[in-house]
Amino acid sequence: MSLQHFLSFSDLTGNEVRRILDRAVELKGETRSGIPHDHLLRGKTLGMIFEKSSTRTRVSFEVGMLQLGGHALFLSPRDTQLGRGEPIEDTARVLSRMVDGVMIRTYEHEKIERFARYSTVPVINGLTDHEHPAQILADLQTYLEHRGDIGGKRVAWIGDGNNMCNSYIHAAHQMGFTLVAACPAGYDPDPAIAAAAGSAFELVRDPRDAVRDADLVVTDVWASMGQEDEKSARRQAFSKFIVDEPLMALARPDALFMHCLPAHREEEVTTEVLEGPQSVVWDEAENRLHAQKALIEFLFAA
Repeated sequence: MSLQHFLSFSDLTGNEVRRILDRAVELKGETRSGIPHDHLLRGKTLGMIFEKSSTRTRVSFEVGMLQLGGHALFLSPRDTQLGRGEPIEDTARVLSRMVDGVMIRTYEHEKIERFARYSTVPVINGLTDHEHPAQILADLQTYLEHRGDIGGKRVAWIGDGNNMCNSYIHAAHQMGFTLVAACPAGYDPDPAIAAAAGSAFELVRDPRDAVRDADLVVTDVWASMGQEDEKSARRQAFSKFIVDEPLMALARPDALFMHCLPAHREEEVTTEVLEGPQSVVWDEAENRLHAQKALIEFLFAA
């Protein structure tokens, strides 16, 4: 058995991702059919450290562990010595002697990397300012369920070159699809990640150039948590990066629309698109549960 973390989408190979996605679809089918799988991780515990709040991340990991027969332990900054100045390295060494895995949702990506270096159990990135790989697994599962394998497809990213965009670039390289991101100047994704993706990634300035003939259109909020003081400047910079019906009309007729939620309607996406026939955002949100169950099972068995 070898220790494997999931800090970045690049931590998994394309084959490993496909294996996890197939398993996620299988686990989802069992859940829908009322077939229990609470024997899979019976007696296992996932420690969940939240320095950044969330609805979907907490509920999906907590319910996921329950359905697998394990237990999830919620830890906020008020509940740990991390909030009182204990070194990350010390917390990692102590906590990993008591739990079977750790999920961390925080701001600085460097924190989760430091934690993982000293952890003796798998560490999962529940979100950092640099990447959001668990969400991408749910997105890929959703596309698989509706349209099949995403390999060879064209995906349009509209808006901020943020943590989601960085993880999507990794996914394009790992999974064999093309990601075309339309970002305003000054809001580009990580240049090192972009360069490593090679021909799997393209950066444009006009959303229409990204969406044209796309199989999947994805966006996110203009200002993420912690960027509240930038809202005014971002609203101005992103004013032409709204996913509306005319923009979606440039994509392929069977193109899907995704958003990791929460969405700010009439900002990055119109209500007509979010609630429209091409939108699969509710399946996408539910699939956080199933994709993460498959991920946890995979990591715990490594």
